[in-house]
Amino acid sequence: MGQNFLVDPNLQRKIVEAVGVEPGETVLEIGPGQGALTQHLAEVVDHLLLVELDRDLAADLVARYQDRPSVEVIQDDILNLPLGALVPDPGRLRVVGNIPYNLTTPILFHLLERPRPREILLMVQREVADRVLATPGGKEYGALSVGVQTVAQAERVLHVPPGAFRPRPKVDSTVLRIRPLVPPPLEIGEEAALRRLTRAAFQWRRKQMGKILRDHPEIALGRTGAEALLGSLGVDFRARPETLAPETFIRLSRELEGR
Repeated sequence: MGQNFLVDPNLQRKIVEAVGVEPGETVLEIGPGQGALTQHLAEVVDHLLLVELDRDLAADLVARYQDRPSVEVIQDDILNLPLGALVPDPGRLRVVGNIPYNLTTPILFHLLERPRPREILLMVQREVADRVLATPGGKEYGALSVGVQTVAQAERVLHVPPGAFRPRPKVDSTVLRIRPLVPPPLEIGEEAALRRLTRAAFQWRRKQMGKILRDHPEIALGRTGAEALLGSLGVDFRARPETLAPETFIRLSRELEGR
C-alpha cells in the first residue's frame, strides 16, 4: 500500500520519545504496520489505539496484543474515521504515524478537521515537510502551507534517511510535529472559506491575484469587484499567490465572504 516500514530501532525510540506521552493519555497510531513504533508505545501509553488498513497486518497486531487490554486495534481506513468517533475528547489525543507518503496530504487535512487532536507527530516525505513549513515567496509555499499554518504550529523534529526503512524509499523523510492552535483562531465557516480561496489561488499560482479573483470560476468577482477587494486590503492587483502571507489570505477570505 505504498508504506515503508521503519526498521532502525534507535530512530523508533527517538520518535516515541518525541511523542512526549504523559500518564493517563490516549495515543492514536495511524498505520502501525509491523509494529515498529507500537512495540515502544505500548510500554509507555495507558491507552493505545491502532488504526491499520491492511487486514493481515491488523490481524497480526490483534494476536500480538491480545493480552494487553491497553492496546486496541481497529482495522479501517483512518480517512473514514472522525476522531470524535474514536475518543470522547479528541482535544486530549496525541496522534503518531508513519503513513504512506501518497496519502500524507489527505490524512493531514483529515486530522486537522474539527475536533482536532492535541498534537500530531507524523513521518512525512521531506519535501512535504518543506511545503508545510514554507514561508511566502518560495516555490514550496502553497495551499498546504496556508492550510496548516492558519490553524496550527508546525516544526521539524527529526531527519530520517532512506536507510532507516524497508523497503528503502528514494526520498529522505522528516518527522513533523503539528500542534493545533487553541482556541482555534477561525470559525468553522471561516476555515471553509479560506480553503476555497487558497485552493482557487494556488490552482492558478502563476497568475496575478487580481486576475484570479476576477476570472476563477469559484470566485468570479469581475474586474471592478477584484480591484475593490484587493484595494480595500492594500494588496497589489499584480501580486501572485505565493507572495501573500497566511494572514493576508485570512483577511481576503473574510472580506470575500462578507461580499
